[in-house]
Amino acid sequence: MKILLCAKYFQCLAIPGSMRALHKDYRTMTPQNFSNYESMKQDFKLEIPEYFNFAKDVLDQWTNMEKAGKRPSNPAFWWINGNGEEVRWSFEELGYLSRKFANILTEACGLQRGDRVILLLPRIPEWWLANIACLRTGTVLIPGTTQMTQKDILYRLQSSKAKCIITNEVLAPAVDAVASKCENLHSKLIVSQSPREGWENLKEMMKHASDNHTCVKTKHNEMMAIFFTSGTSGYPKMTGHTHSSFGLGLSINGRFWLDLTPLDVMWNTSDTGWAKSAWSSVFSPWIQGACVFAHYLPRFEPASILQTLSEFPITVFCSAPTAYRMLVQNDKARRYKFKSLKHCVSGGEPINPEVTEQWRNRTGLDIYEGYGQTETVLICGNFKGMKIKPGSMGKPSPAFDVKDNPTKTASTLRGNFYITGDRGYMDEDGYFWFVSRADDIILSSGYRIGPFEVESALIEHPAVAESAVVSSPDPIRGEVVKAFIVLNPDYKSHDQEQLKKEIQEHVKRNTAPYKYPRKVEFIQELPKTISGKIKRNELRKKEWETI
Repeated sequence: MKILLCAKYFQCLAIPGSMRALHKDYRTMTPQNFSNYESMKQDFKLEIPEYFNFAKDVLDQWTNMEKAGKRPSNPAFWWINGNGEEVRWSFEELGYLSRKFANILTEACGLQRGDRVILLLPRIPEWWLANIACLRTGTVLIPGTTQMTQKDILYRLQSSKAKCIITNEVLAPAVDAVASKCENLHSKLIVSQSPREGWENLKEMMKHASDNHTCVKTKHNEMMAIFFTSGTSGYPKMTGHTHSSFGLGLSINGRFWLDLTPLDVMWNTSDTGWAKSAWSSVFSPWIQGACVFAHYLPRFEPASILQTLSEFPITVFCSAPTAYRMLVQNDKARRYKFKSLKHCVSGGEPINPEVTEQWRNRTGLDIYEGYGQTETVLICGNFKGMKIKPGSMGKPSPAFDVKDNPTKTASTLRGNFYITGDRGYMDEDGYFWFVSRADDIILSSGYRIGPFEVESALIEHPAVAESAVVSSPDPIRGEVVKAFIVLNPDYKSHDQEQLKKEIQEHVKRNTAPYKYPRKVEFIQELPKTISGKIKRNELRKKEWETI
């Protein structure tokens, strides 16, 4: 199935030419892996073999290249934590450690090919080893953010029927609180220096596990990973990826958008729970034999990001627009010099042209925006060698294949075209411009938030009679969650500012903290259709029309 953005759908949504006043000529950078955009589109071919496994057919091949002296001495993985600790692994060491991990999954945990494994870890080395171990064993990886609540974890365990969960001491109590309700769960691995009752300690097990493991032979269309995406009409949905859809399909990202080589050091700041981490922290860089750089940061700290870019030989940097906004607004940004940095990319939400201008003025580098979805790889992008139009998501990437839930996928197809659900337009030069989403998903700081989950949490508060959740503009995060609330009669006389804080804290306790409404407005009634459906689009339009 070819996944393409259909130009005719975008052209009918064209925005008046006033936006094109933002276009400016920007210098271009010479690509390393292709001549120009036209040749890239013309020459790209993706051969899909009957059998494919990323660990065996890519990672182990880079190990062989290392042993033969045909790859630079650049590490395959480079991790720091900001406290002086550092880990550097070659592809050979990645292979050795991931085979030990694979044996733990199959022997100690008793997992078989096709069994599902939920992975809830922050940016620590074990997260990457777990990714590779699942590939080697043919188990299906289900990553999730460490900001999950008990309710989030329970939902994912029950709906995925996962047999194993891997997490740390922070989330282990939440797992224990719901484990009895998950009949399929029989293995719990904890990454901790201390033992915990009812859990197998991964660090201890790794010391004794054998590294003698044979990678399973997986077909290209076998399920490899599942990502939970936010929904507007219900709870998060599962999106499946096969061994080829990311393992081969993300060569588009690594080779063309990121333009990586084995000499590069790639740093992607995405949360480990999102598909973007699979994109730019696993598959894309390692397809190209580049080094994956990781920094354990519990939260985004502009000063730490700037310091790291200055101190380490990072050549390619990928982050959300929100991060770039915070970096250019940091008072100390001008003090830092990024001597190694040569390529910057952004995804997850549209980036403001003013931010790209400020970043370029401070660093001399453009930001190459890309567009894709959890269900796909890169759909559109700005590529080296082509003129950048600030605010545009660039031009279509080479064609690719993806496999997913047949029923859900069928609902997004029109002939040979995949309908993304997002709206935009194509200008006279073939560049695509993002306008809005056709659904109600809120993109805040790169996080996708479905209003249904937030509204479900709100209605559990005794003060809330009805609510509607929409996106609202924010100068730092791009957009934030705003809740319009109709109060129950008994609460209308309460101190409204205090009540707002109480409701916000309530949502934080009942959903992942990043989903709470940063803005709250109490209203007498919600706008509704004749059939009683809430007109979220009307509320959202009111929030954005003043921009």
